[in-house]
Amino acid sequence: MTATTPTTLVLAGTGKTGRRVVSGLRARDMPVRVGSRSAEPPFDWQDDTTWEPALRGMDSVYVAFHPDAAFPGAAGAVGSFAERAVACGVRHLVLLADRGAAEAERCEQAVRDSGAEWTIVRAGFITQNFSEAFLIELVRTGVVALPVGEVAEPFTDAEDIADVAVAALTEAGHAGRIHEVTGPRLITFADAVGEIARVTRREVRYLPVTPEQFVSTLTRRGVPAEYATQLTSLMVEVFDGRRATMTDTVERVLGRPPRDFTDYVRTTAVTGVWNAHTEASGA
Repeated sequence: MTATTPTTLVLAGTGKTGRRVVSGLRARDMPVRVGSRSAEPPFDWQDDTTWEPALRGMDSVYVAFHPDAAFPGAAGAVGSFAERAVACGVRHLVLLADRGAAEAERCEQAVRDSGAEWTIVRAGFITQNFSEAFLIELVRTGVVALPVGEVAEPFTDAEDIADVAVAALTEAGHAGRIHEVTGPRLITFADAVGEIARVTRREVRYLPVTPEQFVSTLTRRGVPAEYATQLTSLMVEVFDGRRATMTDTVERVLGRPPRDFTDYVRTTAVTGVWNAHTEASGA
């Protein structure tokens, strides 16, 4: 292997976990190819003619399905991609999967059946959804309305997910392992929103709503109806208490404690990403 030879393809390489995996691999001087529609060669989950060009020369792949491994149809696409990857000479697949989601479990099985060495990285609700995804606009407006009731969840930081994935991609002993990544404590969405309000000194509150109300909220904000419905169905599926447990994966794999939600809020708040003026400026 030479420093100029790309060996790891990181799918969703500009997303919440993917871009952090890219950074982690580069920090270890590991050659990386970013898998995204804007990359060269481009990669698009919806266009399988882009898969083989992106896979050429790769030894391993971080498999993050867009929009989510728990969405309908994900397992079929992941299975087809895994087969194509093996045919292209890929030896190791590291899959990002959702804790407790039925479709994500089918994605896991598809990867295990591919013939490649595999590692599963399971995660629940990613903390950065509050600042890098669909919840950011709700935080900015001051009302975070969700169809999840008062269920508790061990919010998982994207940095922890990425670091575990990087370890799986670069270190021995991870093949055939399932790494279930969680945060260090259980927290409700009401608690989380309250913490954001306290640290930012802004009026932000949590509002439990019905699934129908949540779909309506998203579509009014320009989210396509199909995506809004699928996202809502996923939230109803997994936020029923099934994920209200913690693991020692981060400490076991990385030798450090997982990142706490409070630390995330403090470091994110100083960026100003939740400020109302940020929305207006488009920054």
